[in-house]
Amino acid sequence: MAKESMKARERKRERLVEKYAEKRAALKAAGDWDELQKLPKNSSRVRLHNRCKLTGRPRGYMRQFGISRVTFREMAVQGLIPGVKKSSW
Repeated sequence: MAKESMKARERKRERLVEKYAEKRAALKAAGDWDELQKLPKNSSRVRLHNRCKLTGRPRGYMRQFGISRVTFREMAVQGLIPGVKKSSW
């Protein structure tokens, strides 16, 4: 489990990216790099990092499900993900 502060920091970044998305796009289109530099660093989409929605784990993230591989495996074994079951051959 990730610390709550790390999860909160990531959510804050997501809100900043949303808030400044249009303004950043307009400044980039105009080529106004000086004004772009004055925006908050965390408003850049590049600074976002995918995290598991349930545990906050930053590594082993599966985009299709929005969770980490560890959480995915636990949920799949318990039958909580429709259409997914453990394979064996």
